[in-house]
Amino acid sequence: MTPWMRTLHKWVGLLIGLQFVVWLGSGLMMSLLDPDKIEGNAQRAAKMDVPAWPADTVSPAQALRAAKHPAATLDSGWLLQQPVYRLQSPEGTEVIDARNGRRIDVDAALALRVAQAAYRGDGVPATPQYLEKTLETRANPDPVWRVDFGDAQDSTIYVSAHSGQVMEHRNATWRLFDIFWMLHIMDYSERVNFNKPLVVGMGIGGLWLALTGFWLLVTSFHLQEFIPRRWRRQRQLMVFAPGGAHLRTVTAANGDSVYVALAREGVNLPSNCGGGQSCGLCEVRVRGGAGKATAADRSHLADAKLKVGCRLACNLPVDEDLEIEVAGGASLWTEHWATVVKVEAVTPFLREIHLQPEHAADAQFQPGCYLQLHVPEYALPRSALWHPDDHRDDWTPLPLPATLQNKVAVRRSYSLAMPVSAAAGQLVLLARFSPGWQESRRHPPGKGSTYLYTLREGDRVRYSGPFGDFALSGVEREKIFIGAGAGMAPLRAMIQQRLEEGGGERIHYWYGARNARDCPYAAQMQALAEQHSNFSWHPVWSGDTEGGSARRVHDAIHEDLLRQHPDLAGCEFYLCGPPAMLAATRQLLRTLGVEESRIAYDDFKI
Repeated sequence: MTPWMRTLHKWVGLLIGLQFVVWLGSGLMMSLLDPDKIEGNAQRAAKMDVPAWPADTVSPAQALRAAKHPAATLDSGWLLQQPVYRLQSPEGTEVIDARNGRRIDVDAALALRVAQAAYRGDGVPATPQYLEKTLETRANPDPVWRVDFGDAQDSTIYVSAHSGQVMEHRNATWRLFDIFWMLHIMDYSERVNFNKPLVVGMGIGGLWLALTGFWLLVTSFHLQEFIPRRWRRQRQLMVFAPGGAHLRTVTAANGDSVYVALAREGVNLPSNCGGGQSCGLCEVRVRGGAGKATAADRSHLADAKLKVGCRLACNLPVDEDLEIEVAGGASLWTEHWATVVKVEAVTPFLREIHLQPEHAADAQFQPGCYLQLHVPEYALPRSALWHPDDHRDDWTPLPLPATLQNKVAVRRSYSLAMPVSAAAGQLVLLARFSPGWQESRRHPPGKGSTYLYTLREGDRVRYSGPFGDFALSGVEREKIFIGAGAGMAPLRAMIQQRLEEGGGERIHYWYGARNARDCPYAAQMQALAEQHSNFSWHPVWSGDTEGGSARRVHDAIHEDLLRQHPDLAGCEFYLCGPPAMLAATRQLLRTLGVEESRIAYDDFKI
């Protein structure tokens, strides 16, 4: 029950949270508005002293006889300087002249005179408008005459079309207040009722949110968390390589996660989030049957992997003796050093970095794998970020802080951008700079990309790996590569290796960039297409274009290739790029009926 409750709790919380923002915001705005301006006191004429009732008026009985409808009540009063009787009946209010007993009709001319007498200011009255009903006089049931004065406050005076009395003074400030009042009480039609179903529903939703939040808090605790580690039962965690070789057996306290248990033994599984269940890199496979997959497992691992026992180590408790397989094998226990031998800016915000490892890269370093670079603590001036002069216009507008900092050492993952054999044994990485904003929201610049963009030739870096299972299938089957951004790195390496091996199958590469200037290796890809008749290169521009329409890469490949392809079931798909592009492309392929087993992807574990 907890996973769906957590999801429902999140969305209900978002809905209630938005309404709380509206409540607080509207309440704040109402409190900030000047009450005198809301009431329009500066535009109200001073109240006149009520004169003595004249002696020569007709009697109330005569006034009652002059009325068209039987009156329930009778009041005496004044209409401008004229004494009148006002008679109330179910049909409305009637006004009788107290001097001669005749009925007085409140027409436009009389309403204009009443409004002018009630107004103080330099506004010029407009022609009165007759209204049966308006929200601005919602407390009074009578039809009204509306008189606008066109002053700076946009003042309006409403005169009752029955009694001739001034009903309301309204102005621009009052109307603004009324909007916030409507939002505050959630009565979007009449603006008077606190007991609308929306308010009641929000109250019930808030109570449900509190109760389910408490439940989720309780269920998030494990009994072992309250028991000191030395008092917990000890479990055996046996670690194997995917090929079956036994790597190590470690002792874990009952209830520890696999990630924590291995970290205590100095074994750091790949992770960008430090075991926070958000990156999905710490994948392991449980031998002998895994427990039920959690929401975190399902969000990061494909169904095919879940079925064979793959789980996230940071979310997998050691509740019994456990056997697991980890990708990377001995690489998990070792760290390596490499020297930077070349740094090249291939686009304004994509940089190619060549590393010469101290120990020769072996057969494990295949296209599609990634390294975990160890990013140390640093505090560097902005000037440490170097760039070529022809990229100055791209970098100058970036609102980067004066000091670039990383206060805690972290690890970041980067894919090989070239087969090791083609790079003379060097490890070639492609890093995209993260300037620190997403959708107009400010974030600190990327810790890993900032570090890499300060590297110079001769600098030494520390890394672990290789890791990952994103690799070519080895089957001679038509291959379609779809990428964007730094997704160029593994896809380029895979394509280059496959062509060097002499693969004769059709190979398509569709790559999305904002424009030609942001597309790395375009000339190299075009050269490969000219050299190999079975390879085609299709760059797609999503931003500024000359003489063409902007398209997203998954839309372009659907329109130009997939929609009319005769045998999608016979193709393999390799995807790598930003999360949004990856999600859209995978959804497209599922819609087209492509089996999940034919889709390999690397989502950078973002």
